[in-house]
Amino acid sequence: MSRKKKGEPVHGWLVLDKPEDVTSTQAVGICRRVFNAQKAGHGGTLDPLASGILPIAFGEATKTVGYVMEADKEYVFTVKWGSSTTTQDREGAVTGTSDVRPSREAIAEALKGFVGTISQVPPQYSAIKVNGERAYDLARDGETVELAARQVVVHEAVLRDCPSEDEAAIFIRCGKGFYIRALVRDLAGVLGAEAHVSKLRRTRVGAFAEDAAIQLSILQQMSDKAALDDRLIPLETALDDIPALAVTGEEASRLRQGREIVLLPHQVEAFREMRHSRSGPSTVNGEDASRICLATERCGDEDLAVALGEVRAGRFMPVRVFNQD
Repeated sequence: MSRKKKGEPVHGWLVLDKPEDVTSTQAVGICRRVFNAQKAGHGGTLDPLASGILPIAFGEATKTVGYVMEADKEYVFTVKWGSSTTTQDREGAVTGTSDVRPSREAIAEALKGFVGTISQVPPQYSAIKVNGERAYDLARDGETVELAARQVVVHEAVLRDCPSEDEAAIFIRCGKGFYIRALVRDLAGVLGAEAHVSKLRRTRVGAFAEDAAIQLSILQQMSDKAALDDRLIPLETALDDIPALAVTGEEASRLRQGREIVLLPHQVEAFREMRHSRSGPSTVNGEDASRICLATERCGDEDLAVALGEVRAGRFMPVRVFNQD
């Protein structure tokens, strides 16, 4: 006999405004308890010392986490000049000091060199696995590991303000796998200075932004189920950039069984048009994003996700099936 899952079958996304000094895992646990949800996860780790947007997935929405991970992200952060640290943020031990204080013009000019597709070596204190162990665990044990450089994308890097000669406030819009702490390390190197991140806030993850976010402290005070449900965003929100095709009830039933369906010529043509107009990543979870499609079924006034799949040779082959009942 299978064990009954604890909690309720909650489905959808919550846009959480994570406070500082709370880990992403702790935030997920708190949200799961507040909603009494059977299953929950997050759409991209946010450092304990950082605040801001942490998308929380419940139930069937956890199947779309990989697509949120691929989404562009936006950050605002403060660089503190004068000292570098082991962690490249204010938590680490000081590793170097300098009297160099870059000018506003020098900072703005240096940031231009970080826009585009660049090579970046992740910080020693990162969640990247090295021989099965997290790099930050090895670093805390005093080991120095060689992390390979990665190709990352920066769409924008803008100097917002210099509150004092010791600080610079910067805005970044970037793709997957980009580390703000590594940027500050490399920026300081270009400018011949020492620096670390003193404050970091994530303001957007894909379709999830601050205007839809709720603070963790406010969420913890809520007990009314209807009010909590109103904070949930449909799982389809995470898939806004993926071409969507409407299917009939019979086709939806077949897809939910994991069986493929044959598309009509007008459906294939509609998919091709949507595919050519999309601007998302070329691959998602190792899959060819140019073939990925979302099948939806009309239920009342809503178009509910039925399955994510690949369109090949006039057929829709389901890869992930959603059951939001």
